Order: sequence, then structure tokens, then C-alpha cells
Amino acid sequence: MTNKVVIAVDAMGGENAPTKILLGISEYLKVNKNVFFKIFGPQKLLENEVAKYDIGKDFIEIIHCEEIIKDNDTPLSSAKKKNTSMWQAINDVKEKRSNVIVSAGNTGALFVISKLNINMIENISKPALAALWPNKISMNVVLDLGANVECDEKNFEDFALMGAALHTSLYPSHQSKVALLNIGSEEIKGHETIKKAYQILENKKNQLYDFCGYIEGNNIMNGDVNVIVTDGFTGNIALKTAEGTANFISLELKKALTNGIIAKISSLANSFNLKKFKKRFDPRLYNGAIFLGLESPVIKSHGSTDHIGFTNSLDVCVKTVNGELINKIKKNIIL
Repeated sequence: MTNKVVIAVDAMGGENAPTKILLGISEYLKVNKNVFFKIFGPQKLLENEVAKYDIGKDFIEIIHCEEIIKDNDTPLSSAKKKNTSMWQAINDVKEKRSNVIVSAGNTGALFVISKLNINMIENISKPALAALWPNKISMNVVLDLGANVECDEKNFEDFALMGAALHTSLYPSHQSKVALLNIGSEEIKGHETIKKAYQILENKKNQLYDFCGYIEGNNIMNGDVNVIVTDGFTGNIALKTAEGTANFISLELKKALTNGIIAKISSLANSFNLKKFKKRFDPRLYNGAIFLGLESPVIKSHGSTDHIGFTNSLDVCVKTVNGELINKIKKNIIL
């Protein structure tokens, strides 16, 4: 087990847990056996679920936890319950018994408990929530997506570094290109904080990434840059707007292609391209947001995703560890 990536799994977070969690683990082990899962939750329940799937005993350990954190629990109340599957999984990473923790549970609770247990990386002022976002060429890393409503120029500088480190860990063959999300591409556009951040990033060259200036919202998916930095308020709105737009387009396309006999014949003739389109915009394939800025990786799987989405979040876990995400951030901090 010494050479394997050890993942602490909160098995009781999100919809249809722990079934989707264990099915996701089973599916992931079909493609990667160089991993070991420490699964936190009620032991008898988890043992009964594990028996349903093809999960070898050499790849898992069940750690009994009586309590679970519910979706409607507040972060403060959640932080007081230390025998929950989420708290114990995070603590396992804190104690260096696991390399990374993943949960599909309460986002606010995960963020607060992680900050309470895991130290911040030195000289990083605030953690950020980052996620993957498709573009024409490959994938964007976008941050912050909700951890920090208000940010200063130092936060933006840190986010650029952390986002580039994450992008390089996930896509080592691609050069990281950073841009600040703004209302225009000209230097004079935007509020004072983003202008100051622009000057800092323009003047402080970092070997981990190229700074490409500003990017507007309508160019996010062009692929000219692949790390997009913004504050949590703007980032969260942008992400949910994009998700809503993608869902709207998919539903309208489906409606158009099933409305009448000619449309149905057309959709059958173009079934390959339609499947390709659907796969490209399948959010399950980009599942796995990351809390950046802590001494260990913390991965947030979407609570409503299925086992396929959870399987992809496990791949993010492995890539962040094997890609030495934390070391990349530490080595490239500019004081």
C-alpha cells in the first residue's frame, strides 16, 4: 500500500449515499488499482453495500463513524460533531494517514471543518474553491467559485498561482495561461482591486504560468487561456449561469429533435454527433471541485451527481496527489 494514493472517503455525503460512493469506487478500481480507499461511515451499512460490488478487500478499509452531517446542517453545528464521517475523513488527512479527502456532502461544513483541521499553506492568505470548466481546446480551471465573496489583490495573486498549480497537476503537458475575469479586456476597465491585481501579475513573472491579462465572460470557453481568476461572488454566478445555459440548450435541442417524425428521423441520422455533443456537456465528466490553499487536497464532489460523477472526482483526487499540487504551490509562491 506504500506506493498507492490513499483517499479518505466520506461515504455518507450527498444524494443516494453510500450506494453511489461505493459503486463509484468499484468503477474506478476497474481502471486504476494503484489506490487505496479509507471509507468512513456506519460499519455494518458500509459492509453490506461493499458486498454488492466488486471491491477487493486489499483496496479498502472501513472506519466506523456513528454520525453523519446532513445537507441542512449549518457549518457551525457540523463543526461541533467530531464523530461524523466527514470530520473523521478530514482528520485522517490532517494526521497524514491519507493523502487526500473527498466528500459529496454539505459544502459549507466541508469547507469549515477542513479549515479547522488542516493548516493553510504559508503565505497563502485565503483558500479558494476551484473547478473544471470545458473550453474549445481542453479544460479551464476557474476560481474562486464561492469560498470568498470579497477579495483583495493579494487574494487574486494567490488564486492565479494555485489555479495554475492545479491546472499543471491535472494537465502536465499544457502550459498554464492565467487571465483575470473582467468586464472588458482593456487595462482601464474594472474596479480598483482588479486593476491592482493586473499590475501585480503583469510585473511579477512566475515560471508556473503565463499571465494573459483580462478575459470577458463571453470568451471563457474560447481556449485562449486555461486558468480564470475571479472573486467567489462573481465566479459562483458565472458558473451557475453557465450550468443553467448548458441545461437549457440540451433540453431545447432534445425537444427540437423529438418533435415530429422528420425531427426524429434527423436525430437518428445524426445520433453519433448528438451523443458526442451530450458527452461534451455532461457535468459528471467534470465533477470534483477542489479547496485550494490548504496543506492537503480537499475534493468536493457534487452532492446530486451519480456514481459516474463520483468516479471522476476520484480521478481528480489521484491526479492532484500524483501531480504534486501542494508542492507546486509552495515552490512557486512569490513573496
